[in-house]
Amino acid sequence: MAESAKVVLRLLPSVERNPEGGAQPQIRRIELSGQVQGVGFRPFVYRLANELGLHGEVQNRLGTVDIIVSGRAETLAEFERALITQAPPLAKPVITRAEECERHYFDDFRILASSSGEAARIFVPTDYFLCADCAEEQSNPDDRRFRYPFINCTQCGPRYTLIESLPYDRPNTSMSGFALCSDCLAEYTDPNDRRFHAEPIACAVCGPQLLFENSERDVTQERGAALTAAVSLLREGKVIAVKGIGGYHLMCDAENASAVASLRRRKQRPDKPLAILMPLAGDDGLDIVRQHVHLDAAEQDLLLSAARPIVVATRRSSSSLAWNIAPRLNEFGVFLPYSPLHQLLLDDFGAPLIATSGNISGEPVLTDNEEAASRLATIADAFLHHDRPIVRPADDSVYRRSAGKPRPLRLGRGVTPLEMTMPWRIPKPVIAVGGHMKATIALGWEDRVVVSPHIGEMESPRSLRVFEQLISNLQELYDVDAAHILCDAHPGYASHRWAHRHDKLPYSSVWHHRAHAAALVAETGQRGPWLVFTWDGVGYGEDGSLWGGEALLGDVGLWNRVASLRPFRLPGGDRAGREPWRSAASVSWELGLDYPVRQCDTALVRQAWQKHVNCPTTSAAGRLFDAAAAIVCGIESVSFEAHGPMLLEALARRAGTSVPLRLYRDRDGLLRSDWAPLIDMLYNTKRSKASRAADFHTSMAQLLVDQACALREQHEIKRVGLTGGVFQNRLLAEQATTLLQRAGFDVHLNSVLPCNDGALCVGQLADWSRQLAALGPN
Repeated sequence: MAESAKVVLRLLPSVERNPEGGAQPQIRRIELSGQVQGVGFRPFVYRLANELGLHGEVQNRLGTVDIIVSGRAETLAEFERALITQAPPLAKPVITRAEECERHYFDDFRILASSSGEAARIFVPTDYFLCADCAEEQSNPDDRRFRYPFINCTQCGPRYTLIESLPYDRPNTSMSGFALCSDCLAEYTDPNDRRFHAEPIACAVCGPQLLFENSERDVTQERGAALTAAVSLLREGKVIAVKGIGGYHLMCDAENASAVASLRRRKQRPDKPLAILMPLAGDDGLDIVRQHVHLDAAEQDLLLSAARPIVVATRRSSSSLAWNIAPRLNEFGVFLPYSPLHQLLLDDFGAPLIATSGNISGEPVLTDNEEAASRLATIADAFLHHDRPIVRPADDSVYRRSAGKPRPLRLGRGVTPLEMTMPWRIPKPVIAVGGHMKATIALGWEDRVVVSPHIGEMESPRSLRVFEQLISNLQELYDVDAAHILCDAHPGYASHRWAHRHDKLPYSSVWHHRAHAAALVAETGQRGPWLVFTWDGVGYGEDGSLWGGEALLGDVGLWNRVASLRPFRLPGGDRAGREPWRSAASVSWELGLDYPVRQCDTALVRQAWQKHVNCPTTSAAGRLFDAAAAIVCGIESVSFEAHGPMLLEALARRAGTSVPLRLYRDRDGLLRSDWAPLIDMLYNTKRSKASRAADFHTSMAQLLVDQACALREQHEIKRVGLTGGVFQNRLLAEQATTLLQRAGFDVHLNSVLPCNDGALCVGQLADWSRQLAALGPN
């Protein structure tokens, strides 16, 4: 998933004293790279060395673990093998070097205090789910942490959301204010205990506590009573704001349509699907999940993975969950409890719970008790707080299966910070600030890129505050000072405006669709030539129009636009994203057809369209999908991005029949596809809505393949990429992939990064740095 920090296990030539005059032990230096911080690696090394009778020392440094060890050659070889084969479950070490080195003398094996005195390849661990050992202790009445909501060990618990600085030690986390009791201190300092240097270690005596706050702001602090009060209100159909690991969730009974309706009304979220937190049950924990959704093997593995993301899966017709969780859609977003507090809530409630982001829609998830109580007061009937500070927010990650594997829709808790390696060096440290929707940021230096969690829409003061916080945090955590800023070329984006007014660093703009293409190619690590289809809602194009149905040929930093869609005028510009009737009206008027709009008078809009007033030209595939949804599904306005196309996809469900579409060259020689025949088909009410929706998807997939085949006649093309938000549409992505493969192409879709604007920051960094690398040192 990401390249992790480097673990330098310096098995330095150390020699233990041998009073009997036996053979001198050998000392080796072993260098490992991988995930070794915050995963119990030092105590693992300590125990392993003692089991094998080796002497030496182990020390944490910034992003590394240094080990000096001595012993017989055959024992050291066994030690090296075990470092990989017996590593803790969350660790991912890889030996990159093993060599003999200078002699040292030790009487035992010890763990030294962490050092931060030298530069290193720093790795910041993600937040981890509740491990099986801690879950068993939490449910054991005889254990001192019975029903404790913040139980953790070296193999589970928060990391990224509580680390204030590195090295990763308790004084550098938000747990520094909780003094350890004698029992916890004994565990924390015992190398043979699985909580040795588990930095968030705590218990009911010395650790964080729950706080229940009702609508009158009365507070209950006893944890058992706080939890009982919250569960009682959930059973009454109330909405509770619950503070978790990366922020607040808004929760209610997932089988109570009235409770779901209340949550939707208060949050002003009438249609967007809500995530469902599922109780664990059965041998693999998924028995209740399977009652409500169909799962394939990959989806099961992802649900049970350490990231514990939300997985979008096909709903079962027999599901008892409320109908209004995902209105008119045939999928549910489900996930399993990843925190001990989640586990206690579900154990006591005994059924699935809605667990949607505790925020004002579009903003980052809330993390502070007082701010949450104030800003969510009109949504939640009560609050289940706790007093462990969250240093930075991390919303839940979201995945959906497409073309054979789960693919990310949103990067967040359990996945970020996401590390990637560029196949070329980045000329200087740089911050890439992404786009306007689904904002993320990336820090790049040397050959490394680190991607932040999802921030949200850059339209509110809170979004901007979190945006700036993460820019500062990433540089501080990784000890990197950015020398340059990268942003989208659209001058209206908040991130672009921020870069423009930043008075300390220079900035460069990267074209939107070049960044989309570059992100996909950088993820694969494969060099060109590539033909990448970048289909999305809209993005600022290099000719001043709104692109979104483009095919780019070349390689990262060296793109040429070679194909697109027939352009049309978009009445109202950005308003068309929330009012798909505008796209439907425009494509209809282009063909001399009337478009009957039921909710408003279109006379003024049509006059503006005729006079080219506030009607930018677009070639966006996403707006064609909007038009199709408006015509077929009767969707004239939507409450969230891509709502219309999602309904259209749910309606289609299967492949249809392709409508032949003309390919032509425009006056600039650009290959374009004419969508006009699709509009007549969409208006044909003699056919069912489902069949028209299916034919539209199949026709758009075939259009793409026709372009690829036509371009292959002129250019050397083997490798094709599909990226941009439109390819979140599984039906389209799978049909296009199948057709392209049948035509002999090697097809790639995003699997590490989202195909939507959440990957723009990585694409900006990749495209800019590759251009500079191509130019050379001058």
